Amino acid sequence: MKKSTTRHFVILCLLAAPALAAAASAAPPASPASEQLPVRMHEPVKEAARISVGHADEKSPTRAYDITGRDQRVIQAAIDFVAALDAGDAPRIVEIGPGSFLMRDSLHLRSHVTLRGTPGKTVLGKAPAAISKLALDGDYGEEQITLADPVGFDVGSGVAIWDDNVRHFHITVARITGRTATPGTFTIDVPLRGDCMVKRNGSAATVFPVISGYDVRGTRLEHLEIDGSRDTNPFLDGCRGGGIYFSRGYAAEIHDCTVHHYNGDGISFQQSNDVTITDTVCRDNAGHGFHPGSGSHRTVMRRCRAEGNGEDGMFVCWRVKHGTFEDSVFAGNKRNGISIGHKDTDNLLRGNTIRANASDGILFRDELPGMAADRNRLEGNTIENNGGPGQAAAGIRIRGVTADNVFVDNVIRDTRPEADRGQTIGVAIESAAGPHLLDRNRIEAAEPIRDERPQAKP
Repeated sequence: MKKSTTRHFVILCLLAAPALAAAASAAPPASPASEQLPVRMHEPVKEAARISVGHADEKSPTRAYDITGRDQRVIQAAIDFVAALDAGDAPRIVEIGPGSFLMRDSLHLRSHVTLRGTPGKTVLGKAPAAISKLALDGDYGEEQITLADPVGFDVGSGVAIWDDNVRHFHITVARITGRTATPGTFTIDVPLRGDCMVKRNGSAATVFPVISGYDVRGTRLEHLEIDGSRDTNPFLDGCRGGGIYFSRGYAAEIHDCTVHHYNGDGISFQQSNDVTITDTVCRDNAGHGFHPGSGSHRTVMRRCRAEGNGEDGMFVCWRVKHGTFEDSVFAGNKRNGISIGHKDTDNLLRGNTIRANASDGILFRDELPGMAADRNRLEGNTIENNGGPGQAAAGIRIRGVTADNVFVDNVIRDTRPEADRGQTIGVAIESAAGPHLLDRNRIEAAEPIRDERPQAKP
């Protein structure tokens, strides 16, 4: 080794020596105290994937968007990307910039993915629908459909298939995955749920939930506006659709979202336990505003609004139990403010305002023994100005064999001029109903309590 080279090497070693000594003396990281995940060989993840989506001509306040585009495909690509980076229960986040995104298919949510819009600025707009009669019967279990008029049906589009008898949960909602060599024939990604027959007006349309979660856990939606384009789409039943729709969407969260002008329900979730909805609005939808149903337990809904919807403000469907619905407004809906019925038990409705709905304020539906909405508690609600002139609407109407509900500290009244009043009955209890507790309610009505039960008569 030459002298100059040796000298440089020695100088380098002398300069590096303090750092090497410090590294050698530094204590190694402490053994982690946290346990591994149940089905992973690593600790819980503190920070998982995050990706942003936006219009190419818009700039993120902090950085360029990771993916740019103007329809559902770019958002779906981001959802699928972060979902594939499996980090256990840690949320993977998709951030959507301001602007409108055209939805030709549903956004298909994945477990533990948060979809976060820009507050007040991110709009998911349902595309106008194509509609066609079936040219051939769609048989149960078949994974293709043949259309009489295939114009507007494209690979990647969402599609619903039904006939005059195939309704509700038997409607198939799917995605078109390809075309076959047979004219007008498309493959779909799920089997048909029923026999959709040409002779029973078998039909298909590119309608679907704007956002959907099937068999997912721990998803979250924030700061999103959904425009359902009601006038350019046929009606989709709430059992299979909605502006936002979950089927077995466990522990889903919806915060600060608005769903309007969807030709169906605003938000529907079926067989979905532990759903939380906060500060969210469903307005001017053709169906119900909110539709919890089909065995959804432990729902929490706070500070929400259902206004101007075509059916009930909230339709509590079947087997909805142990839920908390509070501090929300159900106003100006075209049927009841709240409807509750089949096996819907042990729920708390507290601090809500139910106002100016076309029929009853709160309806307990007519059910048979063992299947009525029993053991619910209604506390501190304001129920006013429901029904129209001469209608004899009730603030609360109890039908069927419904029993053992508690009504306490509610205000039930009609404050309109006398000629305009429709809520002329405070509480109506029909003849087959069981016992209920009414305590400390303030009722102002021409007929405060109409009790038709035989034991109530002198």
